[in-house]
Amino acid sequence: MLGTVFQPVTTENLPHANPILSFFRDTGAVDKVVLGILLFFSFVSWVIIFAKFLRLRRVSRQSEKFVNFFRKSKRFSEVNTFAGELSDTPLTTLFKAGYAELDAQVKANRADENPTTGGGQGGKLLIKNISGIERALERAIGVEMSRLTRNMTFLATTAAACPFIGLFGTVWGIMQSFRAIGETGSTSIAAVAPGISGALINTAAGLAAAIPAMIFYNYFMGKVREQRAGMEDFSLEFINLAERNFT
Repeated sequence: MLGTVFQPVTTENLPHANPILSFFRDTGAVDKVVLGILLFFSFVSWVIIFAKFLRLRRVSRQSEKFVNFFRKSKRFSEVNTFAGELSDTPLTTLFKAGYAELDAQVKANRADENPTTGGGQGGKLLIKNISGIERALERAIGVEMSRLTRNMTFLATTAAACPFIGLFGTVWGIMQSFRAIGETGSTSIAAVAPGISGALINTAAGLAAAIPAMIFYNYFMGKVREQRAGMEDFSLEFINLAERNFT
């Protein structure tokens, strides 16, 4: 009894060792690097996906709320005050840009007119040209589109690059398996199966990272296009009101 030798407990001695841990232990340095890169792309992609999903949902809700208030309101000054409460919707940026240009033109027209007339015909507030407001709104649309599509490039890169990164790991693993065949001279499936199965895991990991990124990239781009259409419609509505009331 006293002479019994106890073997240290390792993953080799455990009858039900985790196959994932065994795989990582047995893979080479190149396979570990490839899987690490794919894990990084997948993790960052999911962070972007959750953040973008929540943001676009807030944008959609606030845009609907702002448009309803804008159409019910009778004065631009009231809308400008309300716009400060909704920071996520791009429509508030558009309105503020158009309102700032409108206000600047009204003040400039007042300065040019005879002070006794109140800055316009019969004291009416007038603007000099509507094209200035159109340009201000177009610039605001460009800024908001850049904000809405931020980090989307990473999803597109993940969808395009990860399958090829995984394929590289697979090709490398198969090359190592054939090299082992040449060194040992054994063509038994039992000898090459672990290496080939490990190599194919790289392809599966690449697809696992790329497929969600591709699906959500297309989904988010559809939502962004909807927001752009809403911004363009709002710009036309703003320009029509400005032209009707200030020209």
